[in-house]
Amino acid sequence: MGQEIHDARFSDEAFAEFARRVDSETALLSAWEQDGLMRGTDYRLGFELEGWLVGQDALPAARNQEFLERLADPKVVPELARFNFEINDDPLDFGPGMFDHMQASLLARWQRCEAAARELDMQALSIGILPTVRREHLSLGNISAMSRYHALNEQVFRLRRGRPIELSIEGEQALRHLHDDVMLESATTSLQIHLQVGSEQAARAFNIAKIISAPMVAVGANSPFFLERQLWQETRIPLFEQAVAVGASNYSKRVTFGIRYAQDSLLECFEANRDRYPVLLPDLMDEPRESLAHLRLHNGTVWRWNRPLVGFDAQGKPHYRIEHRVVAAGTSALDVVANSAFFVGLMLALLARGEAPQSQLAFRIARDNFYRAARLGLAAEVTWLDGRSGPLDRLILERLLPLAGDGLQQAGLQADEIERWLHIIEQRTQSGCTGSAWQVAWVAKHGRDWSGLVQAYAEQQDAGQPVHRWEL
Repeated sequence: MGQEIHDARFSDEAFAEFARRVDSETALLSAWEQDGLMRGTDYRLGFELEGWLVGQDALPAARNQEFLERLADPKVVPELARFNFEINDDPLDFGPGMFDHMQASLLARWQRCEAAARELDMQALSIGILPTVRREHLSLGNISAMSRYHALNEQVFRLRRGRPIELSIEGEQALRHLHDDVMLESATTSLQIHLQVGSEQAARAFNIAKIISAPMVAVGANSPFFLERQLWQETRIPLFEQAVAVGASNYSKRVTFGIRYAQDSLLECFEANRDRYPVLLPDLMDEPRESLAHLRLHNGTVWRWNRPLVGFDAQGKPHYRIEHRVVAAGTSALDVVANSAFFVGLMLALLARGEAPQSQLAFRIARDNFYRAARLGLAAEVTWLDGRSGPLDRLILERLLPLAGDGLQQAGLQADEIERWLHIIEQRTQSGCTGSAWQVAWVAKHGRDWSGLVQAYAEQQDAGQPVHRWEL
């Protein structure tokens, strides 16, 4: 969501011209596919991690401009709300030590974020939904200064004809809430894992990312509470889906698991963007057609849980990336890296199989698995590729961890590296102690002291241990 735009007010002519440019750039991407320009790209890994700024009172601190100025790191950028920020990092080549390097880089940058926040009497926190966030924090008074975010709010409510967002979540408890802006979205922070892949593998990789979304959303769950209600194990999923909804149909939902697998190419997703999703931000840019600037901006306003991206390397060669958005932010740097290693291992192992996984699991089952896992976490009953159903935690321990180990071996990792990172996932799954489970257990022990929960969470995060070792 972070690309800035030039203006926040748009004419009818701007919408028409932007749509024309998206159509032209989609045709160019199609030509590149047919000519093989997108083929043969080596795998690379990237990530984005969103964070919160929290005051000494454990409430959101809407001061990201001061924080970013103090930090002075171009890899750390603003997000929708002034109490959020986002960490980016350079992409990693696959090979021995890649996740050790990722962990060292993330930890160093996170520690600089913590230091900058402390200098301003704040705390930097990585958590899916902050338990102390309240309705009054989620207002346009706390929106970041970028024109993009103000325009996004205006255009979402233009398409809604001014109707408020109708939030309805059924979980352990129920939540009904009306909201007059897009700021509900700012309550949902995530880890976004990027896998660069050649076009010959891209559609298959996209489908696999959907299939493994169920175990990934459950093992990385860290958002059980919102507005003092206990809802889903990963409440980010229904909250984000409803926060920027512009209509009730699958075609008008801007945050979605999708309606089917890709058949032949990721180009299908960009054609769907052009055909099915109204333009939200018609920012006309003075960029060559070959930059795909308008196609990429439009794609940035369709938040699939697994989103295809087009990027360019240092030599200007285009490539595809799969952005996997289902995992919550937090809980420790070790957990973030372990989640990424688990994802990469599963992706590579399933890509190497002779039979396409999507031919073994109907899309509706993959979709149902995902929402059930988001709601119930590791206890969810899911169906795997062989048609057998069972508890998700058992599937992870008995089948998916060995599968991920095979994939990481294909990536060139040594046995001790594979063991070190997957052991974190194994211990988390065996104990059942995800970030969400820890938060729920803390509240069961100490009561509904939301500020106390945030302070206890911050202490455990500062200790640097993976979440399965956190104390109550």
